[in-house]
Amino acid sequence: MSKKSMRRQVAILASAQALFQTISVMVMTIGGLAGSKITDSPGLATLPVGTMFLGTACMMFPASMLMARYGRRVGFIFGTFLGALGGLVAAFGIYNASLPELSLGTFLIGVYQAFAQFYRFAAGEVADDAFRARAISYVMAGGVIAAIGGPMLARLGGNIFDVEYMGAFLIITVISLLATGVLFGLRMPVPVASPTGIAGRPWQKIVIQPTYFVALFGGATGYGIMILAMTSTPLAMIQHHHALSDAATVIQLHVLGMFLPSFFTGFLITRLGALRIMLAGVAFLMAHILLTLTGTTFTSFASALVFLGIGWNFMYISGTTLLTSTYTPAEKARAQAINDMAIFVVGVTCSFGSGILLEKLGWITMNIMLIPWLVFALISILWLQHKNRERGSHSESIEQGQLGRLLPAHQVGEQA
Repeated sequence: MSKKSMRRQVAILASAQALFQTISVMVMTIGGLAGSKITDSPGLATLPVGTMFLGTACMMFPASMLMARYGRRVGFIFGTFLGALGGLVAAFGIYNASLPELSLGTFLIGVYQAFAQFYRFAAGEVADDAFRARAISYVMAGGVIAAIGGPMLARLGGNIFDVEYMGAFLIITVISLLATGVLFGLRMPVPVASPTGIAGRPWQKIVIQPTYFVALFGGATGYGIMILAMTSTPLAMIQHHHALSDAATVIQLHVLGMFLPSFFTGFLITRLGALRIMLAGVAFLMAHILLTLTGTTFTSFASALVFLGIGWNFMYISGTTLLTSTYTPAEKARAQAINDMAIFVVGVTCSFGSGILLEKLGWITMNIMLIPWLVFALISILWLQHKNRERGSHSESIEQGQLGRLLPAHQVGEQA
């Protein structure tokens, strides 16, 4: 694949990422608030957000297997259709004041999210070794548009109709269909076939690699802590007498923190190594927790959520980049699916638990409880750094950003 074509495919994936993340941010912004309009139980209010992540976790492995059989583009487009359907179902759920219908709609949106999680891996597949870390980072940078558009559209759609929030889910249907059009232009390279009789290692042997484990645990840490705090933030702010517009602004700043660093995260990984950037991610997540101790003012919420977003970005992108060094093309479907499925199981648990923890512990205590998790993540990263130094030149090359060298030159021709 030529450099021009390679960059064009990355741009398509970044555009699809921007549209998908806009939808995800919208659900995160209003899902709990819409749930609270239907149910009086604070513990059940975040159910629509939780079922979105449940849909992602349930579909992650099937989505990867489907794309291994029929190709990335077919799977990605199928996902956008399910997202459009989910928006309609959720809108009817709000109209009928039915929490199960609303949750079914967000579940389908979560299934769309399962397919969309592989956009970043697709970027790694269209890029050569030198461009891979930046390609993944640029696709994630599509979320900057989501940071601006998601809360704005959630706020706008919340008041279009007399039934609050229904319009926002109808907007989600329209965005999903726009993503369908964008993805029709995607052309993935045809991988070189594996040598006859080589089907890759069993998934257990892939997962027990120290590098794979740390990449997965780092991604799960960043995602779990981010989901727990982000899901509960609008509810916490309303509890502390902030307006919906203030909550939407904080979420907007948070999502900017999540995706704006993507313009240089790939460069930092290439220059400094994935593990060092993961360590920086742990530091930013710890800063988020410390900032929650400053109180419940708008400034406290906003500053904490910005640091939360940056921490997630460093953990997630460096974890993804590190992961690409742990499998061959024959193993990628299993390796990627297990990684993302595990991460989203953590996300489901955190999103379901956020409302209950907020109700029982309060905003500040809930965040303090995350410190041991971060300590374990820190220890695991330092442990892998130590093992890499012991292993010598092989790990040195990985840590200097030459990731993905286990992947062959692999790209010949293009498929529809």
